[in-house]
Amino acid sequence: MDRILIAEDDASIREELSQLLRANGYQVVEEPPCELALLDINLPGENGFERCRKLRMHSDVPVIFLTARGSAEDELLGFGMGADDYIRKPYHSSVLLARIERLLRRKNSTLLTSRELTLDLAGMKVTFRDRSAELTKNETRILACLMRKELCTREEIIEDLWQNSLYVDENTLYVNINRLREKLKKLGAADYIRTVRGVGYRL
Repeated sequence: MDRILIAEDDASIREELSQLLRANGYQVVEEPPCELALLDINLPGENGFERCRKLRMHSDVPVIFLTARGSAEDELLGFGMGADDYIRKPYHSSVLLARIERLLRRKNSTLLTSRELTLDLAGMKVTFRDRSAELTKNETRILACLMRKELCTREEIIEDLWQNSLYVDENTLYVNINRLREKLKKLGAADYIRTVRGVGYRL
C-alpha cells in the first residue's frame, strides 16, 4: 500500500483528503517515509516550499503542491524547489487521483540494470546479486548516470546532479564517487566504477 504524506493546515480539507485517499487504497501519513507527498504552501511554521526543499535533500519521492495560491510566481517557485506537479484549490477529486496514480506509476517503474547491478531510483537502493545498500540522493544520481551511459565526463555528472549550483566543485564529486565505490565494494562489486584520466568515470 503506497503511503501518501499530507501537509495541510486546514483540518476539514485534511480530513477530506484523507478519506478520499483511504477510499482509493492509499495509506495516509504525516511524516516521511512516504511514496508521495501532498503539500500546501501556507503551513504554520515551515511553509510548503521549505518542506519540499528539505524533503528533496534526502528523497526523490513525487511531490504535488495542492494550494489555493495560484500565481505564476508561486508555481514556478514550487517547481524550482523540486515539485512534480502543482494543483490549485478547489481541486477535482478525479483529477487529483489521476495525477497521483500517474506519478506513482512513473516512480514505481524506475529500475536500472547493468551487468549484475540493479538500481532502484525511487527507493535509492542498489542491489548486487543478493545484497543491497541504501544510497544518498547524490550517489543514486551518479550511479544512474553511469548505468545509462557507461562513460560520463565529470562535467556531465556535475550538471546532472546539481545543474549549475554554486556549491559544487570537483572535490565534492570526488567525495561522492568514493563513498559510492565503498558501498559497492561492501556488496562485492569492487572496481565497478573506474576513473578515466582526464575525462571522468565509467562503469
